[in-house]
Amino acid sequence: MPPFILTPISIFLLLLLLNIGTNSYAKHMNHSSLVLSLTHSRSLHPSSKTLEVSELPNAIDMIEPLRGYRDGYLFSLNLGTPPKILQVYMDTGSDLTWVPCGNISFDCMECDEYRNYNKLVDTFSPYQSSSCTRVLCTNPLCTDVHSSDNPYDPCAVAGCSISTLVRGNCPRPCPSFSYTYGAGGVVIGSLSRDTLRVHGVDPKVSTEVPSFCFGCVGSSFREPIGIAGFGKGSLSLTSQLGFLNKGFSHCFLGFKFANNPSVTSPLVVGDLAISSKESFQFTPMMNSPMYPNYYYIGLEAIDVGNDTTIEAPTILRGFDPEGNGGMLIDTGTTYTHLPEPLFSLLLSSLSSKITYERSKEYEERTGFDLCYEILCSNDSCSDDIPIMTFYFLNNVKLTLPKENCFYPMSAPKNSMVVKCLLFQCMDDEDYGPAGIFGSFQQQNVEVVYDLAKERIGFQLVDCASSATFYGLH
Repeated sequence: MPPFILTPISIFLLLLLLNIGTNSYAKHMNHSSLVLSLTHSRSLHPSSKTLEVSELPNAIDMIEPLRGYRDGYLFSLNLGTPPKILQVYMDTGSDLTWVPCGNISFDCMECDEYRNYNKLVDTFSPYQSSSCTRVLCTNPLCTDVHSSDNPYDPCAVAGCSISTLVRGNCPRPCPSFSYTYGAGGVVIGSLSRDTLRVHGVDPKVSTEVPSFCFGCVGSSFREPIGIAGFGKGSLSLTSQLGFLNKGFSHCFLGFKFANNPSVTSPLVVGDLAISSKESFQFTPMMNSPMYPNYYYIGLEAIDVGNDTTIEAPTILRGFDPEGNGGMLIDTGTTYTHLPEPLFSLLLSSLSSKITYERSKEYEERTGFDLCYEILCSNDSCSDDIPIMTFYFLNNVKLTLPKENCFYPMSAPKNSMVVKCLLFQCMDDEDYGPAGIFGSFQQQNVEVVYDLAKERIGFQLVDCASSATFYGLH
């Protein structure tokens, strides 16, 4: 048989396929989860790199309306010339911001359930924007998106000559990248730059941010809607807007407002997000040696019904020698995930206190571990399910609203509704975070990421009302 010869194209394809498996870390996930993006992207450059956008002297506070959709929270990106409005999920568990791209169509495998939402799955065409350019292979952001330790790698894959490679002046664009997410999601695209427009304190006025770097994704697997990365890496939206020494905050609407475009809540980035927060409880950010770009907090205990306290394992407030552990706070993961034996102890405590009839049918149908049949009267389905309080480091006490824990699976039927506990168990692995504080448990809680002081604050808030304060309605 003839010898197998590696051509430059075959080398590129081989590296691309290898990259799909190697630029990610495998996080824990139960397949029954409704999860946007338990992010697997790994950045080896945590970054303090300064981008030209970060040096804008007129950087202002950014305020954008968030709205609930399916299993996450969306806001609008205004991108390109002429402007194109694209919906993206907010994700604190990743760095890359990407949008669906395509001159003809955006190819998404296993995304059939989104086909009826064409307005959300709109695409961006770089050829129709006069201000869009490709990022060169010599740009450090190209190295970041490929998760490479060697800055020469992207230009080598792009086919640059050795002379231009060592001089750092190869004019070729950054090669296509792959970026992976939880539950097997994958996107493939190219790194581009274009003009981004953001709203300030006055919602009627927008500010242009030139040369914003983003992923122009032409094909994906189980990721039909774009994502805005709010991690601490150089590719993240917060880094590119120059707010890593400031912070941001979000206030997620209750799930009952999901898919309702007329009700929004605030996403605030900049000084405004972290000022006048004296009434908040702050817990320190834990610095993960394995994933320094993401946000970790320490869980000490969970109280059930104000009379039973379950101590969390020490791994939820620290890291082992390999860097595993801590509780990741992630807006891209829908439900809170707890490790064993904490998860089983929580289920046992709840089941011993709840007297309602268990619904085995719904437990099997949904994959959730505790579901109960609640009787309704006079259009009210209130219950006496015990409340839960999370205790974080620095004596922070967060009592979760009941609907953040047990939620009705459908409308009442025959004067009865089934409510399930929307927590899940981490997979039995010892890699990555030990637990995850998901977005569903953050409903009607204003969460402040004070990056300047490396702390995260919580306060219970009616997030629908807070939008009025910021003039979003």
